[in-house]
Amino acid sequence: MKTTPVTTADLRSSVIAVPPLCRNADLSLSREENKKLIDHMYAGGIRTLLYGGNANLYNIAISEYDALLSMLTDLAPADLWMVPSIGPMYGTAMDQAAILKDHKFPTAMLLPTLFPSKPAGVATAIRHLVEKAGMKLVLYIKDESYITPEHAAELVNDGLISWIKYAVVKPNPADDLYLTKLVSLVNPDLIVSGIGEQPAIIHLRDFGITGFTAGCVCVAPRLSMDLLRAIDAKDYDRAEQIREIFLPLEDQRNAHSPILVLHHAVALAGIAKTGPVLPLLTELPDELLPGIEKAAKDLLVNAA
Repeated sequence: MKTTPVTTADLRSSVIAVPPLCRNADLSLSREENKKLIDHMYAGGIRTLLYGGNANLYNIAISEYDALLSMLTDLAPADLWMVPSIGPMYGTAMDQAAILKDHKFPTAMLLPTLFPSKPAGVATAIRHLVEKAGMKLVLYIKDESYITPEHAAELVNDGLISWIKYAVVKPNPADDLYLTKLVSLVNPDLIVSGIGEQPAIIHLRDFGITGFTAGCVCVAPRLSMDLLRAIDAKDYDRAEQIREIFLPLEDQRNAHSPILVLHHAVALAGIAKTGPVLPLLTELPDELLPGIEKAAKDLLVNAA
């Protein structure tokens, strides 16, 4: 596993894949199936994996956390950067931060929550967590009310943030006053688009931020990497052509659940058996699976 400090080059060199976490029928971690998924993404050029919402780490037991970190470390090739998540609640995150300190991850992400939280409290929590874990954290902004751009800038300026995952959904991604304010206060090199392939072109081209995270990259890693390279080359026509290939599966995710559709899609495409979903979530109804399977398999074929 890659353990060197986070750099802008890291954020620019690979799409940051946000995969599901494969589990056995008894809900235990599946080392074999997670390896299949990691190997699939790695073969497609992915060099950064972020285990967060799509992995349903919101619901993981603290008693399982050390085993998760050990598994991710063991399964990662030497040049693959693994980023686990902690939280979202303060007490859980503090206990996980203490466990993280015994491992060699260069950073981890704090999962966001709006209740019960306040922006100033989020900023205070991050300060405590960085001290406890002994590492910078990824700040995940999923809602404008979670933290203010000013608080985010203070945390960055104090050397507590490795990078920011920006994932506030807008009807028109080009019309985003919050992101406009954020990039005026924080170096855009430290901000990553966090909503998949769909807004990536606008976020990188119009706001000058660096790289993007994605879920559908787990199905079509090489194609997602092609999108990143096309944006970097300013070949926006090609980038738009690639982006549209991801739309059918993204439409399924938007309609039924980004986490659950991806969880099923990876399995239905034959990439890895993701197994049951850890509660408080649950599997999608059977009648939705054929549409998800078609979108996932079509994406896999189009990416070949």
